[in-house]
Order: sequence, then structure tokens, then C-alpha cells
Amino acid sequence: MSCLCNQTNNNQSTKLMEQTSKHPCYSREAHHKYARMHLPVAPQCNIGCNYCNRKYDCTNESRPGVTSQVITPILAQQKFIVVKEKFPNLSVVGIAGPGDALANWESTREAIERIKASNPEMIFCLSTNGLMLPHYAPEIVKLGIKHVTVTMNTVNPETGAKIYQFVHYQGKKYTGIEGAKILLQNQLTGIQYLAGQGVLVKVNIVMIKGINDQEISEVVKKVKQLGAFMSNIMPLIPVEGTVFAKLPSTNMKELNQMRDLCQIDLQQMRHCKQCRADAIGLLSDDRSREFDAVSPNLI
Repeated sequence: MSCLCNQTNNNQSTKLMEQTSKHPCYSREAHHKYARMHLPVAPQCNIGCNYCNRKYDCTNESRPGVTSQVITPILAQQKFIVVKEKFPNLSVVGIAGPGDALANWESTREAIERIKASNPEMIFCLSTNGLMLPHYAPEIVKLGIKHVTVTMNTVNPETGAKIYQFVHYQGKKYTGIEGAKILLQNQLTGIQYLAGQGVLVKVNIVMIKGINDQEISEVVKKVKQLGAFMSNIMPLIPVEGTVFAKLPSTNMKELNQMRDLCQIDLQQMRHCKQCRADAIGLLSDDRSREFDAVSPNLI
């Protein structure tokens, strides 16, 4: 009697690659064909980034941390039904804030469970700073989420102390190097666990000139060792009202030079649009504003 273990593993791997080929963030070819929907069900964040200013009601900005409104898991399910009817090519539902998906785990999990119950074939992904990954990674795996993005900007706590104002962890507020160490350790532990469970981990890195730009290749090498699937080096968006508001943004030449350097070690995402937390549609054609009037009518 032949063993079916390898056959099962191969079938799982084939299905995952099929899903990934339809994920616009993980596949350059997919972002021309398949739409995604971000559910803004996660308003709270547990760290303070010096480049982040979350404006929940902003309609004129397109960047992470921005949404027109925060919605409940029930409303997320209802809005998904409307969007899916409008976009037959919708392949991915993601949770990317406007805070952190794992800092709002109850809402994040409920939204995914509700949509999964009505559409089991939908691809689910979430984005996180990684602070709570050691606590929730097993549940992420159990839910069947196969794509997770972790924003990890440095492997040096001293640099982390320059990027993060504070870290709220297990009921206590940490600052400086102490907070950065906790965040880093949890990011490393979480990425390694998820990768070991067959989850495709994408690591986002914000390239901040004069802060972490000389350390990015070190970050990429480290996450490759942990089993990350790809990395996404993004330019800093100087945002008014933040500590880094006056820092220069990375230009495309500098960005692509860094991506080329890191490509030697790990696959690079080169088509990121640094999307809003409520983005809908193709990466290059956000149509979320069309659905702003939908939600109140569904409540």
C-alpha cells in the first residue's frame, strides 16, 4: 500500500500556489487581473510608529492607516457581498487596519469567519506589526489564512528605538530600546512559526533615509533565514503631524537599487501601491469611494 503523505502535501502546495497566483500583492501578474478588498475592522494599534498618522475619515489620501470609516464584522460581511457582486474578479479579502489586525483580533477573526462561511473559496490575508504574533499565530493557521504580511523595519533595537515611540504589550507601555527589543523578538518568533506552518509571509520594510536605509539588506537576509516568502521595500511617506514629517521620501532610483540588492537574497514585491485600509479593486485602480454610501444603508 503506497503512502499518501507526499501526495497530500503536494496537493496542499499546489492549492496554495494557485491561490497565490490570484493574490495581487503576492503576484505581479495577478495585480492586473484580480481585485482585493480591505476590511477596516481593526482601528486600534499597539505600537507608535514615527511615520504613522491614522485618519479614519480621510477621503483624499491613499496610504496605510487611512479609511473613510471603521466597520463592524457584521457590516464587513454585508459589504463584502455587495462588493463581490460588483467585482466577480475579487479574489482576496484582507485586513490591514487602520490599526493592527492582531491588536483587534476578536473583530479580525469574526470578520474572516463570517465571510469564510459564505464564501469558503475566498483568499484571506492580514497585515500586522507582529507584536502579537506569538499569541495568535496558531489561531491564524487554524483559520486557514495562508498569506500574512509583517511590517518589520529593522533587526537592531537601537534603530527600532528611533522608529517606534512606544510598544503596548501585555498591559504595559514600553519605550526606547526596551520596547523595540520586545517587538523585534515577537516579530522574529512569529515569522518563523508561520513560515514553518506553511504560511507565506511577506515582510514589509519602510525605507527611512538616515534611519534604517543602511540596514535593510540585513533585515531581508534575516527574514529569509526565518522562511519568509518575499519582502516589500516601501518608501517613507512623510505625513503631517508625525515625527518623521520632515524627513525626505525615498525616490524610485534609490528604492529600486535597494530592491535589486535584496533580490539576490529574497523575492521582491515591486508593484506595491501602499494601499488604504479600506481599498477595493485593482491595486492600480482603487474604487473604494464608490462603496462609501453602501455601508450606512446596510446597518
